[in-house]
Amino acid sequence: MQRSPPAPAIILEGLTVAYDRHPAVHHVSGTFGAGSLTAIVGPNGAGKTSLLRAVTGEARIDGGRIDRGGIAASDIAYLPQQAALDRSFPISALEVVMMGHWRRAGLFRRIGGAMRREAEAALAAVGLTGFETRQIASLSAGQFQRVLFARMLLQDCPVIVLDEPFTAIDARTTADLLRVVARWHGEGRSVIAVLHDHDLVRTHFPETLLLAREAIAWGPTAEVLVPANALRARMMAEAWADDAEICARAA
Repeated sequence: MQRSPPAPAIILEGLTVAYDRHPAVHHVSGTFGAGSLTAIVGPNGAGKTSLLRAVTGEARIDGGRIDRGGIAASDIAYLPQQAALDRSFPISALEVVMMGHWRRAGLFRRIGGAMRREAEAALAAVGLTGFETRQIASLSAGQFQRVLFARMLLQDCPVIVLDEPFTAIDARTTADLLRVVARWHGEGRSVIAVLHDHDLVRTHFPETLLLAREAIAWGPTAEVLVPANALRARMMAEAWADDAEICARAA
C-alpha cells in the first residue's frame, strides 16, 4: 500500500458556516496539529458536523478561512454518521471496501488482484474475515462500521475525519475500532472525531475541541473537559436564537 504524505496542520481562522443565514459555526479559530488526535464535543446543534463538513470541503464557508496545509479535499478521508448512509443498495462488504482504491486508481481503472487482496486484508484488519460476499444490508450496525473503517484503511489519507463513529455500536466493536484509530495516530496521520462519550474522550483522545457554535475551549483534553467549560457550553446552547443573524459580532 502506498504511504500518504505526512499529515499537515489544519488551521481555522474565524471560520463561520451558516445554513439559511443562521450560524451553525461562528468565528472558530484554532489548529488541528500535524499528526494530532482530536475529539470534538459539544451540545446537540453545536455545529460539530458542520465544522467537519467545512474541513472536508463539503460545506460552504460563509466567513473566515481554512488552511489545509496544501493538501486537497481528496486527501481527507471522511466518515459521516451512519444515519446519513444508504444501505439499501445491493453491494457486498468487499465491494464497499474496494471503493477505498478510487483515490489512487480513479473511477475507470480496473481493480486487479493485488488491490482485491489489499481489500481482503483491510477486512481482516477490522475483524471481518469471511464477510467478503455479505450484502451490506444484512450487516449489523457494528459490522457495517467495521466495513467503513476498512475502506478508510485503503484510502490511505493523511487526515481522517469521523462523525460519531461509535454511536449505536457494541463495546467490542468500539474497542476494536479505537485500535484502528490508535494505529492511524501512530502512523502520524491527523484524526478528528466528533464524539459524545466524554469518558472515551478522556481515555483515548489527547486533544479536545469543545464547541457550542463557537469554540468554548480547545487544547489538552484534561484542561478542556472541566465543569466550568461544560457550564459555559450549556449556557450558550440555552441562549441560542434560531433566528439570529449570520454574524452577531465583528469578525
